[in-house]
Amino acid sequence: MSSYQAHTLAALLLFCSLVSAGTVAQESEEFDAEAKYQATCFACHGTGQAHAPVVGDTIEWEIRLEKGFDTLVQSTINGLNGMMPARGLCSDCTDGDLEAIVQFMIDESQ
Repeated sequence: MSSYQAHTLAALLLFCSLVSAGTVAQESEEFDAEAKYQATCFACHGTGQAHAPVVGDTIEWEIRLEKGFDTLVQSTINGLNGMMPARGLCSDCTDGDLEAIVQFMIDESQ
C-alpha cells in the first residue's frame, strides 16, 4: 500500500468513526428513558419484584445513592448480587441509555 493510499484510508476511517459517533449521539438524544423504563424496568422497579427499589420510594433510592450515582449506574450495567440482572435485561440499551434510565428513576423518586 502506498503512503497516499494509507493516508486516504486513515482519513476515510476517521470520517466513518466521526459519522458513527454522530449517529450514536443522535440516537442518545432521541432516547426516551421513561418509555424504556416502562418496557424493561417496570416489571421489577414498579412492583418491588426481586427486592428492587420501587420508583417513587424516596428512602430506598436515597440508600442506594449513598454509594454514588456512578456506582449505581455500574451496578445497573454489571448486575448486582444475583438479583439485579446485568443491563436490567435491556440488551439493546447502551451504557448511556442505562444511565438515563437510572437518572429517570431517581428523578421520579425524589
